[in-house]
Formats: sequence, C-alpha cells, structure tokens
Amino acid sequence: MMLSSIYRGIWRAAVHTLTTRGTPYRFLSTSDRLPLADAESIFALSSGHGRCGVAVVRASGPASATALKCMTGLTHSLPPPRTAMLRNITDPQTKEVLDRGLVLWFPAPHSFTGEDSVEFHIHGGPAVITGVLQALGSVPGMRPADAGEFTRRAFQAGKLGLTEVEGLGDLIHAETEAQRRQALRQMSGELGRLYQDWSHRLKRCLAHVEAFIDFSEDELIEDGVLNQVDRSVCDLQTQIECHLKDERRGERLRSGVLVVIAGATNAGKSSLLNTLCQRPAAIVSPIAGTTRDVVEMALDIGGFPVLLSDTAGLRESPDLVEREGVRRARERVEQADLTLVVVDSSHLPSDAQKAAAFLQEYLGSVLPTVEQPETVFPADRFLLVLNKTDLLPQEQKLKLDRQLRQVSGLPPVCFISCHTNEGLQDFLAVLHSSVKTLCGDPLSGAPSLTQARHRAHLQQCVSALAQYQRYRDIDLALAAEGVRLALTSLGRITGRVGAEEILDIIFKDFCIGK
Repeated sequence: MMLSSIYRGIWRAAVHTLTTRGTPYRFLSTSDRLPLADAESIFALSSGHGRCGVAVVRASGPASATALKCMTGLTHSLPPPRTAMLRNITDPQTKEVLDRGLVLWFPAPHSFTGEDSVEFHIHGGPAVITGVLQALGSVPGMRPADAGEFTRRAFQAGKLGLTEVEGLGDLIHAETEAQRRQALRQMSGELGRLYQDWSHRLKRCLAHVEAFIDFSEDELIEDGVLNQVDRSVCDLQTQIECHLKDERRGERLRSGVLVVIAGATNAGKSSLLNTLCQRPAAIVSPIAGTTRDVVEMALDIGGFPVLLSDTAGLRESPDLVEREGVRRARERVEQADLTLVVVDSSHLPSDAQKAAAFLQEYLGSVLPTVEQPETVFPADRFLLVLNKTDLLPQEQKLKLDRQLRQVSGLPPVCFISCHTNEGLQDFLAVLHSSVKTLCGDPLSGAPSLTQARHRAHLQQCVSALAQYQRYRDIDLALAAEGVRLALTSLGRITGRVGAEEILDIIFKDFCIGK
C-alpha cells in the first residue's frame, strides 16, 4: 500500500471517529467565527455616561471608514493608522459642525475588534454626545451597538479568549487595588494560557487514544502510546485538582469577602459598623433589639473588597419580627467568610480563665453549629471583638489582654472602643490580615479561579478524567469518551476547541506508519 493511501485512510477514519463518536466539537473554531467583512457596523459611547471633559465614541465595522470620511470632511485618504488628527466633526446630512475633536483610525485587523474601527474624542457634554451619536446613526450601514458587542466581536475575531473577556469585564468593574491586579492578570491571558496548555495536552491524549483504537491492529502505532496517555491523564488530573483546592480565593476577591458582625443585643455591633463605614449607616440606640434586619455596606479594607453585614442581636424573643431578624442573622453567620463576634467587655469576668470559659460559651451561642466547648476557631474565619473597653479599668483591660492571648482554642481577640476609637487601628490591622489571607495575593503563584463557571467545568473535567482511568482496561472507547468530555469541559472555559485541531495532532504529533 502506498504511504499516501495510508494517510488518506487515516484521515477518513479520524474524521469519522471525531464526528460520530460522542458529541462533535462545535466551539469557536475558525469556521465558526463571524465573517467580519460581512458584519454590520456598530457604534456606541465607550466612555462613561454623564458630563465629562472628554467623551469617546467608537465605531467598528466596514462602514467605519465611510463614517470617518463623511463626518470629518476627508475626501481622499484616511488618516494615518493610530494617529490622532484634530478635525471638525459634522452631521453628514446637514453639514452642521457638531464639535471639534480628535479622530483616530484603526484599520483591520489591528484594532480591538479586528475590524476597521474609528474613535471620535469629543467634548463630554450631553448635547455634543447626542449629536455625534445621531449623526453616526444616519450613516448607511451603521447601527447602535448592543451591550458588550464590541468585546463579543473581539472574541469572535480571536483577539480575546473567553477568560480574557471575563478579565476585561472584571477590570472595568474593579473597585479595589487587589481586584484590579487580579483582573489585569486574567485579562493579560495568563489564566487562559494555563487552560489552553491543559487543553493542548488533552488533545494529544485524545488523538493518541483514537489512533490506537482505529489503527493498532495494523501495527501502525508506536509502542507505549497508551502508557504515555496514562501518565499525562494522571498528571493533568492531579494539577486540576490542585488548582481547584484554592479555597475560593479568586472568586472571593472578585465578588468581595462576606464579613458578618454578630453577637448579643447591645454589644455594639451597629456602632462597629458605623465606625468602619465612618458614617451613621445603622441606627444606634440603648434599646435592645434596635437592629431587626441585615444592614449591608461595601468597604475597601487595605485594597481588598469587603461586604460588611450588621445583623440583629442574638437572643430569644417573643416578637415575631425580631425572631425573623435573628433567623436571618444566624443564616448570614453560616454564609460568612469571616465573622466578627462582638462582645460587651464590661460583662467579662475579671479572672482570665473564667473570661475564656465565658467567651467559649458566648461563641457557642453565636455559632450554633459549634457543639464542643474546646473547639478551635480558625483565625481566618472568626475574630473576637471585645467592645466598650472604655468602661473597663486600664489595669483590668491590660491583664485580660495579656492572659487571653495565652488561651488556646480562642480566635484572635481585639480590644476596642467604638466610643473613643481606642484600639481601632490594631483591630483594622488584624481585620486586614484576615481578609488578605482569605483572598490571597493576586500577583503571586498560579492564576486563581475567578468564576463559578470555571470551577464547575473543571470539576466536570476531573470527573471525566476519572472515567478514562476507570474504563482504561475495560473499554478503551469509553475511556476515550472520558478524555473527550474532559476536553469539552475545558473548551467551555476557553471557548476554543475544534475537531480539526485534533486531526492536526494525529498527523503532526504522531509517527503513524512506523
């Protein structure tokens, strides 16, 4: 048999295998991408709404060049690419001058969307912005962009991967320094490259297994191919499982650390909330049970996002409304990443051992899931905040502070006074340390999981790889299906996997016909 005939047979069998065995790959391969030359042209205000010094209006698509020429009076050539030019911006129908501003031309494919694009940098008054948008709408072939459509086109043109798109969205919505750093790292493609590397390795595994199934009887496959696949699958499964064991740091940093203030009535919980927010966000009164519902505030603690919740005082009450507030408070404590257990320090026994026993019992009442008094409370999940220290004699406070630090089994203890702000800076340092531990450093180590959908698909990937190992010696076709499902799960994260990529590997990565 001629060598070319062998390869033609391999190609037909591989195509048949990949299109009939299991679910065919239909993620964004090159044939699925939007044909940019036939796309509609779109425009939108890219800068923020409202009055501002400068506003940016962006247009993208084949009609962008026409819009640029007819709105700036350019009759012959377009401006040099990516070079700002000062021009009168006019209405193409009435020829009225709308503004005088900068225009920039970005020819395809060297633009954000991969299409011909133009930007108008104009004055940020509402009338100017409205006039320019209406003028663009009158250009044939132009229409207002849908939400996120510029980024969608960048993705469809292969300019951004799905994880990079998500990183861009997170960067736009970032409110703290740590969020910005994590989003920028993801937008740079580091997380996407990690997943793409895993995908590439799985494609090789799948290509090798499929080729072994179809051609091993003809002795066209190298020895030891399946052993290589076994090692690769095992290694990948270990790496993905390790990646999943991140305690949700990336997701927590993206959405905010849930910090709940809990404790008995009149312990000073609402006062602590107001002190941290530096404004009267919650009503404070000497009447027990003033707070009935959850009061939430978003804070920036040392660059990390925190969603702080004040809750109803925990006690038994005949009042139906207060009982509902207590139920919600306990529910929030169970959901919390970090619980600030507030104690009225004037109620503490003066003896350190008795004070420690009192606090253990108090923690048990705040955290109903705690059943054993000797339970050790993780330092990154609970903080004991002993409030109203201004009511204690200085000598007693120092003695308690010194002795409670030596008691094992208690979470970190902070002495503060919301009335005088005494001890507040030390408490904020401990709070910042706890929040930083929960979020991790977004710039160190491997890139973090940031989306719940990533976690779900990676868990499916691990289960699929376990299927390969389970059926490896029983039914190789079912084992191959496990690899295929794992690759599909990764493809749903990156958005890029196609049957032709696996066919390429069969020819480029394999020595068939040895």
